[in-house]
Amino acid sequence: MFLLLPSAVFSQKPSANEKPASNVDAVKGSSAFAEILLRSTDLESELESLLIDYTDDFPKVKEIKFTLSVLFRDRDRLMHSKPGELGRLSQALGRLIVRRAELETDLWKLLQSYKDEHPDVKRAKRRVEIYDRAIKDILG
Repeated sequence: MFLLLPSAVFSQKPSANEKPASNVDAVKGSSAFAEILLRSTDLESELESLLIDYTDDFPKVKEIKFTLSVLFRDRDRLMHSKPGELGRLSQALGRLIVRRAELETDLWKLLQSYKDEHPDVKRAKRRVEIYDRAIKDILG
């Protein structure tokens, strides 16, 4: 026996009482957020394994914590995206953000040993600036 249902059952629209997915949910569903989440999860996993044998003063632990802080800062910025910007949160943007975090970490490591005037520091700053500009071009 077949039961025939009106097609309206399958094409229901949300009622006026139901809210559409929030902006935060939309950001969390974006490819950019997924890229940042993937990298930060990898780093957190690596950090946990290092903390078994090393203290917070170990250079690699410090480096990973710095990179995570940069990624979390950028993730929080994405969470404050305006609804009109959600279409721009692409995988490419996520990759740019992750790469910029790596470059910022490289700069941070250089600054532990050298002053701002050092050529390697200047080159590293320039690389970060280039990625910053590309990210700003996407986000508008």
